Parts: sequence; structure tokens; C-alpha cells
Amino acid sequence: MKKISTSILGLSLCFAANAQSETKRPNIILFMVDDMGWQDTSVPFYIEKTHYNETFETPNMERLAARGMMFTQAYASSISSPTRCSLLTGANAARHCVTNWTLEKDKTTDSYSDVLDFPSWNVNGICQTPSIPKTFCAKSFVQILKDNGYHTIHCGKAHFGAIDTPGENPIHFGFEVNIAGHAAGGPASYLGTDNFGNRIDGKKSSLFAIPGLEKYYGKDIFLTEALTIEAIAALDKAKKYDEPFFLYMAHYAIHVPINKDNRFYQKYIDKGLSPKEAAYAALIEGMDKSLGDIMSWLEDNDELDNTVIIFMSDNGGLSCEPSCRDGELHTQNAPLNSGKGSAYEGGIRVPMIVSWQNHVTPQSKCDDYVVIEDFYPTILEIAGIEKYDVPQEIDGISFMPLLNGRETMNYPERQLVWNCPNLWGGRGPGIGPSCTIRRGDWKLVYYYESGRKELFNISEDIGETMDMSEDNPSTVKKMSKRLGTYLRKVGAQRPVFKENHKPRPWPDEL
Repeated sequence: MKKISTSILGLSLCFAANAQSETKRPNIILFMVDDMGWQDTSVPFYIEKTHYNETFETPNMERLAARGMMFTQAYASSISSPTRCSLLTGANAARHCVTNWTLEKDKTTDSYSDVLDFPSWNVNGICQTPSIPKTFCAKSFVQILKDNGYHTIHCGKAHFGAIDTPGENPIHFGFEVNIAGHAAGGPASYLGTDNFGNRIDGKKSSLFAIPGLEKYYGKDIFLTEALTIEAIAALDKAKKYDEPFFLYMAHYAIHVPINKDNRFYQKYIDKGLSPKEAAYAALIEGMDKSLGDIMSWLEDNDELDNTVIIFMSDNGGLSCEPSCRDGELHTQNAPLNSGKGSAYEGGIRVPMIVSWQNHVTPQSKCDDYVVIEDFYPTILEIAGIEKYDVPQEIDGISFMPLLNGRETMNYPERQLVWNCPNLWGGRGPGIGPSCTIRRGDWKLVYYYESGRKELFNISEDIGETMDMSEDNPSTVKKMSKRLGTYLRKVGAQRPVFKENHKPRPWPDEL
């Protein structure tokens, strides 16, 4: 074996260390909120302030927006697991086939349909190994960050894979630290006095009980605050490592149940909101306080200017039909139509802000559309990682040109696709088995059950109130062709008819 002089090796390491200090890689924080609607904030993502912007108080989102760029057309899937799996894999949900929410191994979460049987989708989520059935095998961008010297922290909701599969544990995707992340997609309780849903009397806890926070059991503390305290403790530790860090701060808020966060609840009662609405608004402000606490930690530790902060929600806000009782009403997404689970904008358009000192213009706004799978190549590019080998096809495109103020992503020709061949449990407009394409100003929704197609011009009709399919048959045909071609290309799934077990036609077959 050829020997290397220790003096030369030491000199080389010294040069490498000096080079790294001269080009210090940024820390990255992805602050992901659960079920947060486009208007659940005092930051106006619309062309004007709405009633909701006036109602909610999110001063730290305002603080972040003042430092960075707001994205007015940021998209996710309409359901949690598809979004989070696209985030970690860079693959569109039509490709990874995790198209509904996951929980128990080998069990579907589809609701019942009188007309359709749903495909055998990847109910076990995503996985880092190909040996697990009903999963999509992929290498996460987090693993690549870790392999390239980043210290990686997961805090909060995971929801990547089913119970008793490797995908239930964020550690298997490259996170060195996992705080309270497991298979479930929501909390059994936000209350420390309820042990966050955990039973301590020997009886079986809820599948949604939050793990790993035993030190807070019985205490008067809200889950959002407990997670923030733990995240900051992890950042304190990361600071000592003298490595760049990636924190995935994935709050369970503002997912149901709508428990009262008493730190902010009374304020909204005094504003005239109903008890349920006040509790919902308090959930939002508690999440916003967490954002502020983390930004303050960065500032106090001289890391704010060298940290990229990305704020995002995993799907649109939980909404419901106008006939819902007041006690069931949490939020609406006006001027967007519908909410979580829907193919309409209220289900898939979400708030997004990016802050990066000396790279992103403060108080700026981007009206070009981006989608959740774009985060994979973008975050790796931010970290300076250009080459990586992964087993999956990456559908996302880096939006770094937008952060730099250069619109070079060919947006008039770019198409975004959603496929949900499943029946989610909610009710409301646009909720049901469907596939969707957005290209330029046009958006086409195709419903698997009825074969109906709807065409909207999003730039002129953000509320999707005017179906223009009858007046634009050639556009419907072109969009249907593009959608059908893409779905077949990536191996997308579709339902079948119960009566004859024949697959529902692709959108370009009708």
C-alpha cells in the first residue's frame, strides 16, 4: 500500500479547512406547517389583503417575508403523505404512487365508493430499501446532505411511511436526530396535560399519540411549544459541531384536533371569533411564535445571515361545505375554492416564503409557480451539491433561478401534474378521485368517477368559479393529451369500475 506523508496530509487537511471556511456552506431550515391554508396568515399572498389576513396574527411570518421572497403560486399535493413523500424523493406523486395518507402497514385509508375500486397504491409509503412491499424506493435529499457533511435534524411530523416499516422512522432517511417523528399524520392531543395522547395507565395509546416527549407529560405545555424547545436544544448541540446543519421543523400544527392554545386563545375570543375559530387562530399564532423563536435563536447565535429559511405548508387548509355546522368550521381559503383533499386551488396552493441573506431580495414576491418536488434539487443546489446518484427519477426542477431574480425556468411551457386516484375522507368541491394539470394560465381537472372535465383560467379566475371547457374544446383536448401522456409515462395508477373491473379511461381517452 502506498504511504502518504503525515505532514503532507496534515497540510492538505489544513488547506481544505481553510477553503471550507472561505466558502462557508449555508445552514438550511425547512419550516413545514401542517394543513395551513393560503390565507391562514396576516401575510397577504393575494393581490390584496383578505378578511383572513386581518383576522390572523402572524408577526413572525411578516418578519420572514420582510427578509425574503413570498411565492404566490406555491403548490403541494392536496393530502399530507403524497406531499411529504414528494418532498423527500423529488418525485411526483403520480410516479411514487403514495397518493393517499398512510398509517398502518398494508392497510388502505381510502373511503368507500359505490362506483369505483381504487388501485393498489403504495400504502406503506416510501422506503430507502427496495425489499419492502407497497413502497416507493428512493434516496432522500436529507441522506445526501448528511453524506456531504451536513448535520441533519428532524423535529415534528414525519408521515413518510406506515407503522412497522422502515419508512416510519426519519432516521432511515438520513436524519441524525429525530424528535417526535413517527408514522402518524396528526397528534392525538396537543396538550401536555393529556400526555399528547399517550396512556400511562397500561392501556393502549392512540396510534396518533406523539412519541418521545415524556419529559413534558402532565405539564401545562402545548405541543408546538414543546417541539420548539426541543428543536432549539438540538440547534444548541449542532452549533458545537461546527458543521452546517439542516433542520426540518415539521410542526403538527395546525392539523386537527383543534385544541386550545391558551397563550393566544382569549385574544381571538375578544376579537369576536367563535370558540372553535379562536382555537384555530391560536394554533396558527402558536406556530408563528415557534418560527420567531427559531429566527431569534439564529440571530442570537450569529447564524441568521448564513441560514436559508424556507416556509411551506403540506397542503391547503382544512375546509368544508357551507352547510357545515359552526362547530366543524375551521377555516376557508377564499378567494381560493375548497380546501384540503381537493383538486381546486384551495387544496393545493399553499403559503411559501424563502429568506436567504445576500441571495434573495428582501420584501420581494415571485408569481411563478413552483411545486413540492422542486424542493429536492433546490435544497441540494443551495448546499452546493451538484452531483448525486439516486435510484429514483427526479421530477422536480430547482427554483434557484427564481431566488436569484432570474426567471429562466421556462414557465410558460412547464406543466404541473397531480394524480389522486383515491377517495380521501373529506367533503367539499373538487374532492374525489381525480387527476389535474396546470400549464401556463390553464388548469384542467378530470374526475375519474364521472369522466367530467373542468377547465379554468387561473390568472383570470383564481376562485375557479367559471368552467370554460365548453368554450375551449381545443384547449381541453390538448391539456387532456398532455395529462394522459404524462400519467402513462410515469406509471401512474387509476381506479377501476366496480361493475366490470375495467380501468377508468385516461383523460385523453374520452
